Amino acid sequence: MRLEFINRVEVNEILGKNIVTNDGSVLLRSGVKLTKKYIFKLRELGVFYIYVEDSRLEEVSIEDERLSRLKELTMKNMSTIMKNVTDGDALGTKNSLSVAEDLVNYIIEMGDVNKSLYDIQTFDNYTYLHSIDTGIMAIFLGISMKLTESELKELSIGAILHDIGKTKINKNIITKPGKLTSEEFEEIKNHPIYGKQILEKNFNMSNRVLKAVEHHHERVDGNGYPYGLTKNQISKFAKIIGICDVYDSVSNDRCYRKKFNPSDAYELILAGAGNAFDEEVVKDFKKTFSVFPLGVCLKLSNGVEGYVIKQNRNFPDRPIIRVLYESETRLPIKFYEIDLLKHHNVIVESIM
Repeated sequence: MRLEFINRVEVNEILGKNIVTNDGSVLLRSGVKLTKKYIFKLRELGVFYIYVEDSRLEEVSIEDERLSRLKELTMKNMSTIMKNVTDGDALGTKNSLSVAEDLVNYIIEMGDVNKSLYDIQTFDNYTYLHSIDTGIMAIFLGISMKLTESELKELSIGAILHDIGKTKINKNIITKPGKLTSEEFEEIKNHPIYGKQILEKNFNMSNRVLKAVEHHHERVDGNGYPYGLTKNQISKFAKIIGICDVYDSVSNDRCYRKKFNPSDAYELILAGAGNAFDEEVVKDFKKTFSVFPLGVCLKLSNGVEGYVIKQNRNFPDRPIIRVLYESETRLPIKFYEIDLLKHHNVIVESIM
């Protein structure tokens, strides 16, 4: 299976992974033959990369079906979760969060933390999808940091509900396509406080969850908000969620900017170590997540193009790639592999 730019997908290729909308509905199922009409529609919806079947890359396994099902189910329940929380419905919240708890339990059970959390989606209901993806990333990172099971469950609740305070902010500010005024930004900066107030008033949430929500925009150098806390004044959960929140935010299109490519989003986190983000948490982030998704096509500094087939643990930007064609003519060749960990003079120039 390979991850292909939509303009390079050929008619009659087979879709390798479900494409879902942000409310969890399946837009197009894996196994379908891609017609010209399908390709055009996907491009029109803003889906620029899709997984397609390729026998030359058959050992590249992308889909974890159970994780995908649980994520889709959680997405479908996010509006109910948010409504129950903002309405102060304790029983309803407990019941609706049980779906998210199933997702958490599976990730803990799976325990596979060498992940690249690239996903294919269209771009409505951003906040719901962002909340879930931030939660999933936080759990994987928490596993790497050897948090206990009870800590991981609390972390996941804080991560999934980290932006609940935005429900108290005027929707026109949240969805504004241009630059916010200073007054609007000051209001945005209050959403962690609003979030804590909602959870504190209506629910028996632990202090760790409350601090995770309240501190997730604080930065270790004191340049965060709402309080300008530094270093150990910021809760551990908030440090984890803060990194995952930023990474997922810049990895998605927003109404006011286009998404970063994976390497730039990753570099943003690494560059923030010691100023924006806790250095130890960034080290664990680097151990946990890889830069380039399995199956993606990379162009190397030596002119060769190839597809990522395996990650090198602890070296997130040095995967093993398989070369399937001659770069200039794009004619098929007898494939071979390049392990970037063993070729120090070769770097990744771009994602194709």
